[in-house]
Amino acid sequence: MLLRSGTAFGGLLLGGCDRLSRSPTFEGILASADSLTYRVQRLLVGNALAREFTPAELSPVFRSNGTDDPDTDEYNALRENGFVDWRLMIGGLVARPLALSLAQLRALPQRTQITRHDCVEGWSAIGKWSGVPLGTVLDLAQPSPAARFIVLYCADELEEGDGGYYESIDLIDAYHPQTLLAYALNDKPLAVGNGAPLRLRVERQLGYKHAKYLMRVEAVADLKVIGRGKGGYWEDRGYAWYAGI
Repeated sequence: MLLRSGTAFGGLLLGGCDRLSRSPTFEGILASADSLTYRVQRLLVGNALAREFTPAELSPVFRSNGTDDPDTDEYNALRENGFVDWRLMIGGLVARPLALSLAQLRALPQRTQITRHDCVEGWSAIGKWSGVPLGTVLDLAQPSPAARFIVLYCADELEEGDGGYYESIDLIDAYHPQTLLAYALNDKPLAVGNGAPLRLRVERQLGYKHAKYLMRVEAVADLKVIGRGKGGYWEDRGYAWYAGI
């Protein structure tokens, strides 16, 4: 009896999923659950480090997640010149806007870490990342007291006219010691498939938060006025903003 009633109830739920997905009330319930997850994880985990691994545990192949190649005119021109003309623009609510070349980023204090990338698609890989802590760059730019989030804009477009891939994190994750602007994987410059010339590593969140092909970073007070207002490309399409693991 329980099995039959459970099956019937499940059928009702499935039949109503499409209607529920368009319900503002149901969307609000999901959003509140996301907020609760964020707050509870912040309370329990605090500023703890993600697990780091040994060189012997490196994955033989580090798969590419998301876009394999932006393939835009702007990106292709930068790649053909070895990214010599590429600059990472730092702006928004900062006292000192910056435009940093790869050489300038490499001259800053760097960090190397061996961590596991967990993709929402169900696979994981362990890689050795080298780069400059995002917090170091932000200190140079001097975010204003009004800044609450860091938004990262990328070179890739998953759909034509979608405005390009973007992601965002709060200042806690931005200043976490393992949050890197990474320019090397396994002691080699990033391949195009892995986000050349620069990508984010935010080790305590799922892979879609690790924005690739970085072009611009902005400090902002609110995410509601960016994109569709949810804080990221996939978040605008239903994913959770906080993807903590």
